[in-house]
Amino acid sequence: MTEDVRNIVLGVIAAGISAALGWLARTYLWKRKLRRRQAFFGLPDNSESLLVVNRDAGGPELTVKRHDVFALLELSAIIKDCGAHAQVVAHDTAQQGFGERTEFCVGGPASNRRMAAHMHSLLPGVRVNTDPEPGPDRGAFQIGSERYRLEPGITEYVLLARLTAGQGQGSRPVFLFCGQLPVTNQAATRYLARHHERLARKHGGNAFALLLKVVNSQAYGPDVVELVCDVTRAAQAPAPAATPRASSHRAK
Repeated sequence: MTEDVRNIVLGVIAAGISAALGWLARTYLWKRKLRRRQAFFGLPDNSESLLVVNRDAGGPELTVKRHDVFALLELSAIIKDCGAHAQVVAHDTAQQGFGERTEFCVGGPASNRRMAAHMHSLLPGVRVNTDPEPGPDRGAFQIGSERYRLEPGITEYVLLARLTAGQGQGSRPVFLFCGQLPVTNQAATRYLARHHERLARKHGGNAFALLLKVVNSQAYGPDVVELVCDVTRAAQAPAPAATPRASSHRAK
């Protein structure tokens, strides 16, 4: 074997080793990223999860509003990326506890009994005005001493929460997407899909509750979302006594 041939062979071997090491490094980083995502969502390989939705008022069948369907699609993509499986159930048929399977609950407490139960048990500091009669506080959120009013198409709020029942390390989380309108539910699921890595770094496996504001949905749909504040402490604290002087938040 001449020196030139030897150099070519050594070069090919070196290139092969470099490519193999690069592939191993990329595979390791991809798997580590996947494991972090799975840990945050509580979705290990081949695990089961629940997508809980409200029933549309149009009839007894499971009919989901258009924006809530889009929210389910956002969540389905997350579940698939984690290598898990999902079961879609109506809010009034999901008669089971929580912690065994990750749950994604979509819809406000007025139309989603499961959401109402979760908020009563896990977020006692949040009140939602479910009065069907028209009025300035219809659909408003009361979180601690702050009130967040709905202005349809202009300013709408949604609560995004990751909660656990404190049942040990193996307990699966419950994700709540409680919006004032269906478009806000979609906005919250999209926000979670886009920012779950940052949320995982900040909160780890701990519970959190974030208040998001959807801006000018009549023009931008669910795309323009702002983080108002982290309301975890106020939302998990006992609800304060009702007061007529609670602060109100309106679009400026």
